[in-house]
Amino acid sequence: MRIFTPAPENHQLNSALLLCVCVGTGDGNPKESSPFINSSDPEKNQQYEGKNMALFEEEMDTSPMVSSLLSNLANYSNLPQGSKEHEEAENNEEARKKTVQAPRMGTLMGVYLPCLQNILGVILFLRMTWIVGTGGVIQAFIIVFMCCSTTMLTAISMSAIATNGVVPAGGSYYMISRSLGPEFGGAVGICFYLGTTYAGAMYILGCIEILLVYIVPQAAIFKMEGLEGAEAEAAMLNNMRVYGTIVLSFMALVVFVGVKYVNKLALVFLACVICSILAVYAGVIKTAFEPPVFPVCLLGNRTLVWKGFDVCAKVIEKENATVTTKLWRLFCDSEFLNATCDFYFANNNVSEIQGIPGITSGVLKENLFGKYIEKGMFIEKIGVPSISDPEAPNSNTNSFVLADITSFFTLLVGIYFPSVTGIMAGSNRSGDLRDAQKSIPIGTIMAITTTSFIYMSSVVLFGACIEGTVLRDKFGEAVRGNLVIGTLAWPSPWVIVFGSFFSTCGAGLQSLTGAPRLLQAIARDGIVPFLQVFGHGKANGEPTWALLLTACICESGILIASLDSVAPILSMFFLMCYMFVNLACALQTLLRTPNWRPRFKFYHWALSFLGMSLCLSLMFICSWYYAIVAMAIAGCIYKYIEFRGAEKEWGDGIRGISLSAARFALMRLEEGPPHTKNWRPQLLVLVDMDGELNVEQPRLLSLTNQLKAGKGLTIVGTALEGTYLDNHPRAQQAEQSLRKLMEAEKVKGFSQVVISSNLRDATSHLLQAGGLGGLQHNTVLVSWPRNWKQAEEHQSWRNFIELVRETTSASLALLVPKNIAAFPSNGERFTEGFIDVWWIVHDGGMLMLLPFLLRQHKVWRKCKMRIFTVAQMDDNSIQMKKDLTTFLYHLRIDAEVEVVEMHDSDISAYTYEKTLMMEQRSQILKQINLTKTEREREIQSITDSSRGSIRRKNPAAVTTQLSVTEEQPGGSKEQKPEEEEQLIGDKSTNPPTPATPQSPATEGAVTPGEAVQMTWTEAKCDGEQAKPPGANTPEGIKDLFNMKPEWENLNQSNVRRMHTALRLNGVIAKKSQEAKLVLLNMPGPPKNRKGDENYMEFLEVLTEGLNRVLLVRGGGREVITIYS
Repeated sequence: MRIFTPAPENHQLNSALLLCVCVGTGDGNPKESSPFINSSDPEKNQQYEGKNMALFEEEMDTSPMVSSLLSNLANYSNLPQGSKEHEEAENNEEARKKTVQAPRMGTLMGVYLPCLQNILGVILFLRMTWIVGTGGVIQAFIIVFMCCSTTMLTAISMSAIATNGVVPAGGSYYMISRSLGPEFGGAVGICFYLGTTYAGAMYILGCIEILLVYIVPQAAIFKMEGLEGAEAEAAMLNNMRVYGTIVLSFMALVVFVGVKYVNKLALVFLACVICSILAVYAGVIKTAFEPPVFPVCLLGNRTLVWKGFDVCAKVIEKENATVTTKLWRLFCDSEFLNATCDFYFANNNVSEIQGIPGITSGVLKENLFGKYIEKGMFIEKIGVPSISDPEAPNSNTNSFVLADITSFFTLLVGIYFPSVTGIMAGSNRSGDLRDAQKSIPIGTIMAITTTSFIYMSSVVLFGACIEGTVLRDKFGEAVRGNLVIGTLAWPSPWVIVFGSFFSTCGAGLQSLTGAPRLLQAIARDGIVPFLQVFGHGKANGEPTWALLLTACICESGILIASLDSVAPILSMFFLMCYMFVNLACALQTLLRTPNWRPRFKFYHWALSFLGMSLCLSLMFICSWYYAIVAMAIAGCIYKYIEFRGAEKEWGDGIRGISLSAARFALMRLEEGPPHTKNWRPQLLVLVDMDGELNVEQPRLLSLTNQLKAGKGLTIVGTALEGTYLDNHPRAQQAEQSLRKLMEAEKVKGFSQVVISSNLRDATSHLLQAGGLGGLQHNTVLVSWPRNWKQAEEHQSWRNFIELVRETTSASLALLVPKNIAAFPSNGERFTEGFIDVWWIVHDGGMLMLLPFLLRQHKVWRKCKMRIFTVAQMDDNSIQMKKDLTTFLYHLRIDAEVEVVEMHDSDISAYTYEKTLMMEQRSQILKQINLTKTEREREIQSITDSSRGSIRRKNPAAVTTQLSVTEEQPGGSKEQKPEEEEQLIGDKSTNPPTPATPQSPATEGAVTPGEAVQMTWTEAKCDGEQAKPPGANTPEGIKDLFNMKPEWENLNQSNVRRMHTALRLNGVIAKKSQEAKLVLLNMPGPPKNRKGDENYMEFLEVLTEGLNRVLLVRGGGREVITIYS
């Protein structure tokens, strides 16, 4: 015996074969090359030739060797190009032909510094002092802490997602879309894109504000000199619009020419930010021992704009004379002491206070609490007395510092929040990082920790160093037009002015660089069809069209022209993005999906939920109407992607939720049967397929759609004959055909194909195994077997009757539409007409419920409902009608009621003839399907029986469908002997005589015409006495026809059933001839299987002459109730 011993060098490899390596790209893009299973690369197959692995050689084409897999994984670089590769592609034409180089940026350069640059920006320099002054140190600290906590919690969630596998370029969009699915991913991705774009507009507006207010005010195109109130504000906004558009065009041109310039300038801009912040801290330290001189002039308690005067006094002593100052001339009509002056100026003193008293001055105590003021009110010094005349009009308002906006707590939150955004800068560069899974968590959390410290310390230090009136002075008008934060800086305010100017320029360029790439990533995913044009770009991948759209949206933000108005808008979009990042992490953690294995371990679902709650709260705190608009935009995008977007399967968390919710609901459904009020038809639709695997009765699915007002389960099933191994491809093709038709007919449900050795068993398997747990079908919808009388269709009606029996045994309701081809399609409309219900026996209320459900559909909506019931001789038809009307009233069903009286009448000769024909046909059908020996025995027993001796046991219990073609020998042996014994046991015990030889036509397959001929010849002898030899001659047959004694030999049960069927059919045809649909109780099949074809005859007679009939059989339980 040879023992297989692996070579030493292959020992580890062979051990590794015991592992089941199951990995997937997760990106839903089948076109990408992949080192994993199912990748079709013929060259790889050559690597697997080896004698040591002969046991697995047949699987080598689909399952790669572990050694090959690991080597491919090590070299796998299926990442979209990051900005670094764009730069290389522009500089080096050959780089386009080379394989993408591995990114080389580490944590510091790739994540920490970009996050720092994006987080620290325009709000810190332009609005932070105003937020501290307006809200007070305490409230400002709460705002900063709340916002920084939100971003920290989001960063923890983002770190968990980012370390759970490879994150290609696309950053936050990629993470959200792969965690929450294409609908949420697309909606949040577009929101994040809009937020980034509006952030660009905000940075540009901040840049223009610094330029026109602090650097070169004289550059204003619309002059503000001498303008007051709304006019001055309008001139300022117009200046912002003009200059903003110019700067945007320039920046877009820079980005279009090449992202490499932006990347090269990024470090310069970051250096400006860091220098500015260091200058502020240096200035704070300097105030402890030598505060800078920035005097503030007060008139009473009102702050004056230090512009147009040099001395903060009404008069000064000059050469022993009292001389008025320039300030006097601003409020009085002349420079003389006896001039007429403004009331407030005349009654209040002018005082000068220090704008920067220093960190040791104790001013922090005054600034602890805020002072919210309305637009146009004066900036006043708290605690200083003043005399004013409430009735006197305010004049010279240009000389005072006024509030340019009505302030309140939620406004401050909305304006401040953009200053903590930018935490995604590192994850957005994931394509450029050396080790994204290590760098993103460390770099992002470090950056948030650093910036949070800077913001929180700034709040306290600004409140401790700067006078409250100066803090509330948004544009520094009281300190000679200096940037307020600049007054604190050392060595000069210009450090901050130029530093903040360049940092806002850099941040604007970064936004205009990042936003188009984000849009391009969304467009290339193909989940939003109308965005696909923006996936194209230049030869090196630069998103040209996306840049154009970004510039247009950014321009809309610039036209708003107010930094304070744009900030809350982008707050909404960023908060929504962060909210879904937290949701994604929480869901993945709670669902415990097997693929959720992040390397970052310091996360918890509770932290993610807290972060999500904070984001949602902040959205409505900032601006409830902006929040609703943002959510509406996201909702519209979500629904659009759901209905029109491409089908993507990314293994997202929403699918996991669906699975968990479905499992929970199914377990709850198992607790017991549904209450009658909750009963709805859960349909199992059985359809037949033709040879090309197309559905033979597509209108059956149209009817299914029309019945689905109940919103229940729908399973469309079909059966195929054969073995599963041989017919698996056919089953898949059939299932695809079913789904296609379901989609065309708008039937929402499931398709199921069952393969078995015969169709009877396959249908039975469908009936038994359909559904899951408590969510199972309770109603079977199957079409009436077409052409069941034809010889080749004998098996179809046998199967049909067996199906009726099985549904009865399983307590399932049964719906059988007859003439299904005449039923309306979903596109048709009945403008008038009736749905007639013939309520003969009570079956649980199905007959009442079905018309109600049908009338919910637009096809049947205009039809009226009529209910007919049948009264016997001893019934009070008037009282029946009253009771039925009351019953329908309690059921809340609108319908006309009619009671049809059916008097007892003699059984007509036509009934006897019809029954005779039926029995003769059934006898012939039965004989044709016997083997030759059995046929001879059967005919012998018939001819030997005496007149009137036939009393068949349950002769109408005829169910399944016989036919005129011969059965398989096995089938006849299983079914016939029992029937023969019953037949022979009931006959007289006369000794059998030799049978008359059969004609060739009866031994072979017979045509329908021959079958009819035989019906009137041989089978007629069923139940007659033994005839003399001449009885079989044509003359004898003629004599038998002239006499009617054979009527006496008919089974009286069959005669009565035929009588009922004919009478009912006559009444129904008379009353419902014009009805659009007739619903009718379906009688049950006989319990005994003898003469099954009689049952089919009864149903044919019952529905003869009716266009559309729906035979209904209840499931043995009440399905409709009068109670609420």
